[in-house]
Amino acid sequence: MNAGYRLIGPNKCGATKAYNGLAYAKEDDPTITILFDINAEIAGIQTRIKVSDEQRTGFPPKSLRPPFVLDGKDNDSYVLTAYFEDPSKICTEQRRERLEVKSTGENLWIQTGSSPSEVMKIAKNQSDISAPWVEGKCFVTMGMHYWYNTTADSNCDELLPVFLLYNGGRLNGFGFVALADIESAYYEHPEYKDFKMFMKEVPKCLESKGRISTTHVYMTRPLLNYC
Repeated sequence: MNAGYRLIGPNKCGATKAYNGLAYAKEDDPTITILFDINAEIAGIQTRIKVSDEQRTGFPPKSLRPPFVLDGKDNDSYVLTAYFEDPSKICTEQRRERLEVKSTGENLWIQTGSSPSEVMKIAKNQSDISAPWVEGKCFVTMGMHYWYNTTADSNCDELLPVFLLYNGGRLNGFGFVALADIESAYYEHPEYKDFKMFMKEVPKCLESKGRISTTHVYMTRPLLNYC
């Protein structure tokens, strides 16, 4: 691995109980880590929040641990994982068929439990998505947003820290959300007033959160995203 990336987890696929894959981070910022399978293909992506940031901000709260799972050297971070291929196959000898399309992946699993066997598979077709996912708003270059079980009266400590993006009726992106001000070049920092552009009904609890931290992951080129 080059371009400034370094292995930040075990050097054997499947050696950690927190996720499946080999985790690499760029330079000295592990906020976003890339997962590779046993065949050296991209298999997933993670966001990591240092325990020191959790102690400072209170995020992630205990009610979101999992999907955030304690990991890292000396258990120094909480990790939230998304997979582009079936996590049960990432550390086996089975090679997936190479994608015919020029994209990172066509499938998405969100790890919701403390092990990679506990995942939520996301609908590829927008027509197949259903409650408790809630349709948000379209934002050009991002897509049609979907949020998990959100209402105006939602408890922020119970909000799934993931949103989905659909374009042309197909899943082609998603994002991670940390309801805290986490410093990283990988994060952008919307405030409560900004969420009306992405949600039809904004949880009132977000108003007290100040700057939060989000990042978008695109599986195809975002400039083509017109919802």
